[in-house]
Amino acid sequence: MAGTDARRVPCRVPVMTQRALPAVWMRGGTSKGLFFLERDLPADAAEREALLLRAMGSPDPYGTQIDGLGGATSSTSKVVTVAPSARDDCDVDYWFGHVAIDAPVIDTSGNCGNLTAAVGPFAVDAGLVPATAPTAVVRIRQVNIGKRIVAEVPIVDGRAAVAGDFIMDGVAFPGAPVALTFEDAGGLAHGGVLPTDRVRDTLAVPGLGDVEVTLVHAGNPAVFVAAADLGLTGTETPAAMAADTDRLARLNAVREHAAVAMGLADSPEAARRERPATPKIHWVGPPRDHALRTGRDLAAGDIDLCARALSMGRPHHAYPGTSAVATAVAAALPGSVVNAAVAGDGRRLRIGHAAGTLEVAAEVRRDGGIWTAPAVRLIRSARALMRGEVLVPAG
Repeated sequence: MAGTDARRVPCRVPVMTQRALPAVWMRGGTSKGLFFLERDLPADAAEREALLLRAMGSPDPYGTQIDGLGGATSSTSKVVTVAPSARDDCDVDYWFGHVAIDAPVIDTSGNCGNLTAAVGPFAVDAGLVPATAPTAVVRIRQVNIGKRIVAEVPIVDGRAAVAGDFIMDGVAFPGAPVALTFEDAGGLAHGGVLPTDRVRDTLAVPGLGDVEVTLVHAGNPAVFVAAADLGLTGTETPAAMAADTDRLARLNAVREHAAVAMGLADSPEAARRERPATPKIHWVGPPRDHALRTGRDLAAGDIDLCARALSMGRPHHAYPGTSAVATAVAAALPGSVVNAAVAGDGRRLRIGHAAGTLEVAAEVRRDGGIWTAPAVRLIRSARALMRGEVLVPAG
């Protein structure tokens, strides 16, 4: 108001305290997430979800998560809880939540393969597992998918090692290698990897017509389509794909119809609304020379496959860890969309992705007509970025 002395206008600030929760901000592979000990979170599921959403700054209609710790990308909007395991054959239980940025949703339908690499180091440093040098073997029960994953964590001076010479494309600095074995990787009740019992399926997708896909449930549910069938090559940069909203919409439509075909959702709309994280969609093509977004050239002779992925509906900046698991399994299945694009036998697979290369090895077997994946192995690195307390407004 004109002429009003602002110093005389009363300013009534509501009293609001903040709740402080012990947490660790960790990088695992090419992802980052907020890690908690389960005992430090509310036991009530609804209260816990509300707290985690608020800690990450979701939902945010501006898409920035500016009032939380989330990094406003699918790779940096993740939460993890770890606890001593309820299973005799495991050391820790690990629960993962993929936090939507613009919606009040934490998708717990799958695992994060990259953050899995951080679970072992977190457990060692939290005192949940003995820091046995030179390598601590951490047996992880992945609660979301009910599978066991074994992590081999290098130990230095009683803590998880950080320094090392392991280079991982998608991460700027070298680190200490964490070897992961995904045991009995098939996600179906009978241990199989093919939800329809076929290596190829045809989806009728409005606006696209019939689309040939391979549907795999290993690591996470996944759908693969030949890049050429959608006018792509498998060498696209994330920026180019993010700018092509029509093509993103088509890929997401294939993903949503695949979710129905896999028995994961009642309708494409339900898949879009209730499980944005899984299944993930990938488009693959044969090896070819191409430039990465960093300007580095990737030679066809250095890879066995070109592959790209969407995560939470957006182009992944590198390649999801569980996608690597599913891709390696699909590559080893004769007649699959992935197998048709692979140079080599597909047993030890060098995936050319948006940030470089990723090597993964899968054991695939056919028992009684059912394809299974007894083990899938890959190496990632991880480290704690910050330890302290995350503050969440109370009330």
